[in-house]
Amino acid sequence: MRKAYHYELRDHNTFGIEAHCKCFVEYTNIEEAQTVAHELRDAGEPFLIIGSGSNLLLTKDFEGTVVHSAIKGITLQEDALVRCGSGEIWDEVVAWCVSHELYGAENLSLIPGEVGASAVQNIGAYGAEVKDLIDHVEAVEIATGKTCVFSLADCQYGYRDSRFKHDWKNRYLITYVTYRLSRVPVQKTDYGNIRAEMERRGFSQVDAQQLRQIIIDIRNAKLPDPKVTGNAGSFFMNPIVSHEKYEQLQALYPEMPHYYIDASHEKIPAGWLIEQCGWKGRKLGHAGVHDRQALVLVNCGGATGSEIVTLFQAIQHDVRERFGIDIHPEVNVI
Repeated sequence: MRKAYHYELRDHNTFGIEAHCKCFVEYTNIEEAQTVAHELRDAGEPFLIIGSGSNLLLTKDFEGTVVHSAIKGITLQEDALVRCGSGEIWDEVVAWCVSHELYGAENLSLIPGEVGASAVQNIGAYGAEVKDLIDHVEAVEIATGKTCVFSLADCQYGYRDSRFKHDWKNRYLITYVTYRLSRVPVQKTDYGNIRAEMERRGFSQVDAQQLRQIIIDIRNAKLPDPKVTGNAGSFFMNPIVSHEKYEQLQALYPEMPHYYIDASHEKIPAGWLIEQCGWKGRKLGHAGVHDRQALVLVNCGGATGSEIVTLFQAIQHDVRERFGIDIHPEVNVI
C-alpha cells in the first residue's frame, strides 16, 4: 500500500489542474482495500475515490484523503467472462479482449480511464455502453470492511449513471469488475461515422481489430491527447429530450442530428448544440473549447479549475437560452 501526504494531484487529473490533497492512499489488493476502509472510518475526514482522473475537474485543494486503486490483473474465466483489477487501464482491457478474440468491447476503444471508474460511470461511445458488458462488480464496503459482489441489476445502470454515483457514493472501494464478452462477433457499426469510415477504407465488413482501429482513428482525429492538451474528453452528457421537444427543434433546425432512444425520447448531440452557440474554438481566460470537437473543454495552459467552471457555465447558459435545453457535465466537479 502506498501513502503520501500533501500530495500533488496534477498527474492524477487529465485536465492537468494543479491541486493538492492532504493524504493520498493507493491499494494494490483486496486486503489493502480493507485496511484503507478501516483507516477511512477511523479518520472521519472527507475522502475522494478516483481512477485516472479522466472524469475529474478539481477546483481547489482537497482537504482530505484521495483514494486510488492499483489492483492489476486480467483473467479469462469460463463462458467468456473476463475479470479485471479495478486499477487496470480500460483501453488495455479492450486491446486484451480483441487480441484474445473476445468481442463486444471494440466500440469502447480509447475511452480514457480505469476499470473501476468504468463501472461507476457506465462509460459509453459509438452506440455501446459498458453496462452491456458488465456481469458483476466486486467491492469492499467502507463501513464494515466486508467484501461484496454486485450483479448488473444491483448497480441500476443508466446513461452515464449508476448507484455508485448516488446512494452508493463513497460507500465502496471497487476491487474487480467482471465483463461478459462474446466468442461470436457482435458489432455495432451504424452509429456516428463508423459506417462512412468503413466505406472510405473499402470495407463492407470488419473484424474486431479493424473496428477497434477505426474507432481509435476517429477518436484521435477529433479529440486532443490529454498528455499534450489538458482535457477530460467529452465534458457534457448528450441531452435526452421528449419527442415533442425534438419535433419543435427539428422544425427550426432541420439539419439537427439526433439519435432515436424510444417512442418518447430522442438524444441530441451536446457538441452540436454548443457549436451552434458559437463556442467551438473559443476561449475564456486560460480555458477553451476544442476547435475540432465542441464537446471537449481544454486547458489552454495554466487554467485553474475555476476558469473551466466559468467556461462550462457560460456554455450551459447559452445552450439554455437558444434551445431551451439544459446540458449537464458528465465530469465530476470537486
